[in-house]
Amino acid sequence: MAIHLTKESRVLVQGMTGGQGMQHTRRMLASGTRVVGGVNPRKAGRTADFDGQAVPVFGSVADGVRSTGADVTVVFVPPAFAKAAVTEAVDARVPLAVVITEGIPVHDTVAFTAYARRNGTRIIGPNCPGLISPGQSNAGIIPADIAKPGAVGLVSKSGTLTYQLMHELRDTGFSTCVGIGGDPVVGTSHIDCLSAFQDDPDTELIVLIGEIGGDAEERAAAYIRDHVTKPVVGYIAGFTAPEGRTMGHAGAIVSGSTGTARAKQQALEAAGVRVGRTPTETARLAAATLRAG
Repeated sequence: MAIHLTKESRVLVQGMTGGQGMQHTRRMLASGTRVVGGVNPRKAGRTADFDGQAVPVFGSVADGVRSTGADVTVVFVPPAFAKAAVTEAVDARVPLAVVITEGIPVHDTVAFTAYARRNGTRIIGPNCPGLISPGQSNAGIIPADIAKPGAVGLVSKSGTLTYQLMHELRDTGFSTCVGIGGDPVVGTSHIDCLSAFQDDPDTELIVLIGEIGGDAEERAAAYIRDHVTKPVVGYIAGFTAPEGRTMGHAGAIVSGSTGTARAKQQALEAAGVRVGRTPTETARLAAATLRAG
């Protein structure tokens, strides 16, 4: 089993005919994802060729859903058009929208995540690598060749740290890896994924990757303490980040005494989470904990 994305998922790609959309649609198809169509109003009725596989292009998300039964959309559109693209997906009643685009204005993200929440669409992202259930489906830009199916559930703010932990634990394997994104506002939180992994019978251990800025990790720690019975291993990026300077992600900034890596580590450890000092140590802790049963 997996969370949010399975071998049965039927995926549309908004912006499929652009450069990034073509590149990553090809990779998704190669990893076994059921990509059933793309969306581009200017190219409706055409097909796009991916190594001999023709994928239809629809004029709207609603047309794509009616024709294919799609239940996931991956958004590869420029920041200025992202709000409209996500709103279109929500209006088409797509249950899951994976928003890869970075640089979306925060007020746009606030608007479309709230709209999606009211109407029953889950947003992954924005500014994220997407999610992968190895051996089943891959929606986004996560490399499919660095993981195999297994019992670890991974939730991470950082795309590159997602890739590193997947590589470090490549022989252990994953149920699902979710990159939730590092913007100040995201559609799916650590807590959302913790809850789903807790309920997933095939996930035996959870790895949580956080970073400086905000209080998401502290809130996740409180949730783990009260609701999660499976072992959790964590890593926090940004111990050496200077105060007041954005580090990588728009949300990764320490302001005053809040949002520090040390505070997040302490909160997680107080909730029983084993926190690694480096990604490699985190992977070793996860593998050892899983072996110990």
